[in-house]
Amino acid sequence: MPRIAIIRKERCNPQGCGGYLCARVCPINMEGQDCIVKGPDTKPIINEELCTGCGICPNRCPFDAIDIINLPDKLEHPIHRYGRNGFHLYSLPTPVFGKVVGIVGRNGIGKSTAIKILAGIMKPNLGKDEEATWQKLVEHFKGKEAQTYFEAVRDGKITVSYKPQHVEMIPKTTTGTVKELLKKVDERNAFDEVTKTLNLNKVLDRDIKQVSGGELQRIAIAATALRKANFYIFDEPTSYLDIKQRINVSKFIKELANEQTAVLVVEHDLIILDYMTDLLHITYGKSGSYGIVSLPKQTRTGMNTYLEGYIRDENMRFRDKKIEFIARPPRPINKLILTEWKPMELKLGDFKLNVSEGKIGKSTIIGVVGENGIGKTTFVKALAGEITTNEKLNNITVAYKPQYLQDESDEFVNSFLVEAISKYQTQLIEPLELKHLLNKPLKTLSGGELQRVYIAKCLSQEAELFLLDEPSAYLDIEQRLTLSKVVRDLADQRDVSILIVDHDLLFLDYISDKITVFEGEPAKQGSVTGPFEMEQGMNKFLTSLNITLRRDKESKRPRINKEGSVLDREQRSSGKLYYG
Repeated sequence: MPRIAIIRKERCNPQGCGGYLCARVCPINMEGQDCIVKGPDTKPIINEELCTGCGICPNRCPFDAIDIINLPDKLEHPIHRYGRNGFHLYSLPTPVFGKVVGIVGRNGIGKSTAIKILAGIMKPNLGKDEEATWQKLVEHFKGKEAQTYFEAVRDGKITVSYKPQHVEMIPKTTTGTVKELLKKVDERNAFDEVTKTLNLNKVLDRDIKQVSGGELQRIAIAATALRKANFYIFDEPTSYLDIKQRINVSKFIKELANEQTAVLVVEHDLIILDYMTDLLHITYGKSGSYGIVSLPKQTRTGMNTYLEGYIRDENMRFRDKKIEFIARPPRPINKLILTEWKPMELKLGDFKLNVSEGKIGKSTIIGVVGENGIGKTTFVKALAGEITTNEKLNNITVAYKPQYLQDESDEFVNSFLVEAISKYQTQLIEPLELKHLLNKPLKTLSGGELQRVYIAKCLSQEAELFLLDEPSAYLDIEQRLTLSKVVRDLADQRDVSILIVDHDLLFLDYISDKITVFEGEPAKQGSVTGPFEMEQGMNKFLTSLNITLRRDKESKRPRINKEGSVLDREQRSSGKLYYG
């Protein structure tokens, strides 16, 4: 049985464990052989050929820095390995011409590595210490669909256009106006059509350093689509986008695929990934250690398989429990009122927000939906007391997690999370996977790590109302659903209420008791109505999006109906856009 040994060097601290504890407790070392030795970078090295997989060193490591993993025989040779005892990636997704192929899976499991290999941005090493030649790759994949792809790459028949995950880096490496940058890459002479479809006309004359995150994402998508290519790759194309923009971008990406063109998408919003793709690869393994890419499946089957956590045709269980959705109502709603407000008007510069009267019940979770720039954050800040209003929230205590997080602080996580560590180890620190971050400065954390730290900070405070502004940003699907459970348990156990602004409809459907709806014209004026019961609020919101949602018969997850389908027409005619 093949075995890999992973050492997470960013966690490993030989001085902190008294000097190479892993080597001192290794039975093979005790017999006089060098299974675990000190490496040239002062971190240990594990000889995988000598390792017996006894499990002693990973269990004794105080920093959770070691993984010893027994793999199925078919996974003897990785596609790529990040150095000795580094992350291993096994297998790759397969582009299909005429189709949009999706990739679903946790963060840190090799999705971005896989698509960078397909995009030609990085050359795989097949587990060796040097890059593989194109001919070696063709031989490695002999008899598989990937063989044809790498032969086409080798022969210059594949032209790739790739949208990277981290679009926020673009202003740091490019200069000029949006129009100048997009004109420069317009190899298809489709500038007018693409910018109009992606609603970029209002920002074309703006400097690239002066655009918002959502605008930057759409600019990056436009730049990718304007290049003349027959293989388009989009890594997380909906981050920073509101749900209306996500649907629009999904339609745009779907239309790129034709008989001469393949499209590949990595995405964490399952409703959107389901909506835009034809086929789906599941990536599984252990975050930071190894990743495996499954064979492709029809999207509906692949999505339900992912939620179940078990790939039947490969006899592979990658999660110990299935992710389950339930039909409404999920639980009785507390009728006691925590706080309420009368109609009010909020102004920020030229923007005006009209707030209808509303109230929040005790032990209630309220989802907030609406476009970007329509006043959601303004409203939340008013509830948090950060914006002065003529309305008081009956003197209730409020805890607030802002949308934009401070990421330049030298403060260490264990200092920042003193309350959470002392009081909520099992409720927050463990489920949000924060233990290995405690000895790191905030400024060294990734977007997802920083998000989870700030969520824990907010939820550890003593308050009656918790306000979370876009908590799912940077989180993978499993982290989002874990967060749902954490929030639900918090509401039940501490009898508190939580208001959540987010753009992931599946996440909000999974967690919310009620829905507040924002409508209006972005950057000019908005209006707030609700909270409504879920069906009433979602019907109101879906009307503005011009879509209908149904539940999957097998998994009960929400899915967007194909426009004009029988079910879509039936739900529209009955006025039940939300699940029929």
